[in-house]
Amino acid sequence: MAEPEREAEDLPAPDESPSCSSLTTKELQQNWRAVKKRERPIRLLFEIPSTRVIEHPLSKYVVYQIVVMRSGSFDSHRVSVERRYSDFSRFHHKLLQEFNEDLEEVVLPRKLLSGNFIPEVISERRLALQDYLAKLYGVRCVRHSPQFPKFFTEQEQKRANALLRAGQFRLAVEQLQTVLGVEEKLLPWQNPTLMVPTLSALAVCYRDLEEPEQAFAAAQRALPPTRRYGLKRYRASLLDLLVDLGYQLGRPVAQLQEELTALRDTERGEVSSRSLKELVVHEFT
Repeated sequence: MAEPEREAEDLPAPDESPSCSSLTTKELQQNWRAVKKRERPIRLLFEIPSTRVIEHPLSKYVVYQIVVMRSGSFDSHRVSVERRYSDFSRFHHKLLQEFNEDLEEVVLPRKLLSGNFIPEVISERRLALQDYLAKLYGVRCVRHSPQFPKFFTEQEQKRANALLRAGQFRLAVEQLQTVLGVEEKLLPWQNPTLMVPTLSALAVCYRDLEEPEQAFAAAQRALPPTRRYGLKRYRASLLDLLVDLGYQLGRPVAQLQEELTALRDTERGEVSSRSLKELVVHEFT
């Protein structure tokens, strides 16, 4: 998948701009700065602004708040997750197994045997881990690897799945919205189907919360990539849910019904008969 390097904003057509000969030097400079601003590359930034010390009867550890945001354009939606040093360590070990030679200059801060909870040490480690993520993101093969988004979303996905299975749909939605926020920022560098399981899970939760509008919107957003990339198991289940919700909301569903019928007739025996909820629970387990 080609990596988009610039924001998708068209430059004005030549006949829409004043001729260069009619512009002053100051106006030319202003126009050039405007063009450069529009063409500014979009990158991800990782900030670790804070930490927390968690204490349990038999354990004590530090968690780091990781904020994921985009540069290159104004990003008002800052999404964050929390990870322990041990999470970073497991992540780095998995990457070394796959990209050892590419990570020669990316070093994870060493594990400390003592002094872990001294404020100065925590602050120093916080900055070191922030620098580690920046360097890691700079390695092309790593940021395109499925392991990269997994580090930022897997724990929240597992919590959401447990909450969904327990019927705690509102709490599950909170976790899924965090996952979706991270995936939206990672999407230019990841497979476009990345968000389909998350959007499907949100559709299931909203439906069980009796919020059909939100459920319909989430399922509708998940459908196009399933069509484009041939995710048959999700496509049929999403269509089934959309048809059902469409009738409930008074939406036109004839085309969706025809698509579902044609899909099942064409792919007889190959299309999953599971409901979207069954599919989501199985996928997230």
